[in-house]
Amino acid sequence: MRITVVGAGVIGLLTAIECARTAGVDRVDLVDAGPIPSPSATSNDRLRAVRALHRGEPALTSAAVQAQAGWMEIESLVGSRFYHPAGALTAMPTLDVATELALLTAAGAKASALSPEDLASRYPQARFAAGTGAVLEATAGVVLADHALVALARWLGSQARVRLHPHRRAVEVSQNDRVVMIRYADGGSHTADRVVMAAGPWSRELVPAAIASDLTLYRQSMLSYQPPTGRDWARMPTLLGLGPARDAWLMPTVPQSDAPMRLSAASACRPVAEMSDRGTPDQWREHLVGVFSELLPGFDPAAVVDSTDGYYLAERTRGGPLLATYGGGSVLAYAACGGMSFKFAPRIARTIADRAVGTPPSPTGLDSIDRPRQLAAVGEE
Repeated sequence: MRITVVGAGVIGLLTAIECARTAGVDRVDLVDAGPIPSPSATSNDRLRAVRALHRGEPALTSAAVQAQAGWMEIESLVGSRFYHPAGALTAMPTLDVATELALLTAAGAKASALSPEDLASRYPQARFAAGTGAVLEATAGVVLADHALVALARWLGSQARVRLHPHRRAVEVSQNDRVVMIRYADGGSHTADRVVMAAGPWSRELVPAAIASDLTLYRQSMLSYQPPTGRDWARMPTLLGLGPARDAWLMPTVPQSDAPMRLSAASACRPVAEMSDRGTPDQWREHLVGVFSELLPGFDPAAVVDSTDGYYLAERTRGGPLLATYGGGSVLAYAACGGMSFKFAPRIARTIADRAVGTPPSPTGLDSIDRPRQLAAVGEE
């Protein structure tokens, strides 16, 4: 069996790895419009948080615990360390803490409860609203995403059954009988028995209209912040649930990385019609500066060393990633990116690879992945 994967972000790289590890697969081709790994992939970031708690959702929380183990398994396979258990703290009303802690511990995560007094004494770097407690996940952490993608691409490049095709932009996927053809912007083409499309926010250009119409493109603004010396940010966990709306988050750097802190909030995410540049408009930079001026005592706007915008797709009704199959299962399209996708990437890639090779798919805990959309043909509208 010949499998082609389109897209060299984290899902594409991991899916190619899982296919290459599967008996019966003769060849895996990984193609991308840019270098491999792709520097323009949404997943090609300095730091990405990997945490388990999904409030009020036991199945998703349990799946996220297993996804953390998946990252460590991938580390072992490729022989590189990029997952660091720095912890994750989710702020919430004190009355909710016991319920959410029980949910996490039932899923097998190591976690503890923090009172408002604990937060004030242990994390004076941040300001928490009155009546706020928290759940601290000890086994949550961060992935050095750019390091991870390089390690995954290096492993693929060492495999005899894998071919890497950088700088080839796929523009069309068509089907003739049971053979799938990928056409490229340079006029070339090739065929495969199965095609997996995991092209991040560019996926809408390749999937049928029936799928593209169910996908919303979002643009998220983030600040890179180099805090003043004198406070030990490097040993802080990722902080979530900050602010009156509990929608702001802070990702401190880790000792293994020289990346600055990342600051953002759901209020800085908005739907857009198309991708353009990655520069942050002044209004959104100022919005985030205002948010964190309230949340971080001593916040210095001059210490914001950069601001960038990223893009991601989300399924319109359920709000998460989307998997679709068509052409009798010959084509699988994965359309999503962002934090949810990255966190579950090892599990998502495993189930996509299972479907591609025709074996019973491993469950992910994500409904839109475990019950994919099914169309009859590649060109179905």
